[in-house]
Amino acid sequence: MSDSNYLELNQSSLISEKSIIMKKLTSAEEQIMQILWELKEGFVKDLIEKMPEPKPAYNTVSTITRILEKKEFVSHKSYGKSHQYYPLISKEEYTQSYYKSFMKDYFGNSFQRMVSFFAKQENLSISEIDQLMKLVKEDIESKEE
Repeated sequence: MSDSNYLELNQSSLISEKSIIMKKLTSAEEQIMQILWELKEGFVKDLIEKMPEPKPAYNTVSTITRILEKKEFVSHKSYGKSHQYYPLISKEEYTQSYYKSFMKDYFGNSFQRMVSFFAKQENLSISEIDQLMKLVKEDIESKEE
């Protein structure tokens, strides 16, 4: 195999692993991503408009957005000196990566431990647990079809 073929294989495997090894976002970064996922694309001023009061400074939002770009969560189109940002990672991809990390870090990759924890924390009734199990079973069966 030539070096160029090896490089292409390595790049494609890195891309496919991107969602698995996705970096965690700070709460400020996640807030901006939530807005970008909703808007699909936007300038910094658009992001600020969607933020709750008190609005952060323009430079703060711009800096966080550039950090997201370095982390490869967003990219931009240039219009002169302005940049229109758009997400490179879908909300679903991030949610899946976050969920996997959460399960591993807090529940040892055990779905049973996670459900047990939330059942205790939320004081779920037996009928609510039954409903939850029914939904999980339906999801599993639909994936098998």
